[in-house]
Amino acid sequence: MIHRGDGASREKRAEGGAWGAVVRLGWLSDIHLNFLDPMGVLSFFSELDGHDVDAWLLCGDIGEADSVIPFLRGFEETLRAPTYFVLGNHDFYRGSLEQVRVDVAAWEARARQLVWLTRSPPQRIGRDVVVVGDDSWADGRLGNALGTPIELSDFFLIEELRDLPRRRLVQKLNELGDESAARLAPKLGEAAELSGDVVVLAHVPPFEGAAWHEDDISSSDWLPWFSCEAVGRVILECAGNHPETSFTVLCGHTHGSGTFEAAPNVSVLTARAEYGCPEVQRVLDFA
Repeated sequence: MIHRGDGASREKRAEGGAWGAVVRLGWLSDIHLNFLDPMGVLSFFSELDGHDVDAWLLCGDIGEADSVIPFLRGFEETLRAPTYFVLGNHDFYRGSLEQVRVDVAAWEARARQLVWLTRSPPQRIGRDVVVVGDDSWADGRLGNALGTPIELSDFFLIEELRDLPRRRLVQKLNELGDESAARLAPKLGEAAELSGDVVVLAHVPPFEGAAWHEDDISSSDWLPWFSCEAVGRVILECAGNHPETSFTVLCGHTHGSGTFEAAPNVSVLTARAEYGCPEVQRVLDFA
């Protein structure tokens, strides 16, 4: 069961053993720390470390290609609680998908308090909460991908997407969405076998109903770049196969907040965000 925090202390929750009856997870997304000066970054980490959580869940857009690892290092070196993260599209800006992934994988393999969920098996936090995730990608399958006049900076600032003709761009996005779904599907099934509470981290909303933008669901012109249909499909398939398991999906990307019930056992929370103003989205309690 998930509910909002009641202010119980970590010590009180841990009286019965290494983990208490309640596991508290702090949720972050689209923090874009490259929009802060160094003092602002330090202040943000200090604020985070003041929260009483057992772990941090980070849904991507941490920085850009040249800064994502230094910012992740800040999580590693300044926070007491571990961080479980996925990457977002901005984390590849002014770089390439391939090189950023290689660099982050090499660095994360040496980290003690960070787990990149995209390349990791299901992670148990506490007695009965399992976390899985994937960076995901807007896969262009929903909405008006071929006709929309809207273009994202992704299409100019990420090497693999730069200056592609629209049809080839949509094909590439389809491929990225399919890769995400293929990585995530077996981990979802394994997690559902392990726990009655599964938390799924993704950067891009996996359903049209979760693609909140400017206080409403994204229009057909924004939707191709604000949703990942392939990931949504595998989440619903797993949820249908495991009706006794509760899936809480955390995502961001659109900078608009909202909640969407994708299935009786699938709740999707989308993060709000504003450049230069990173914030804690929620502290989620699982009991």
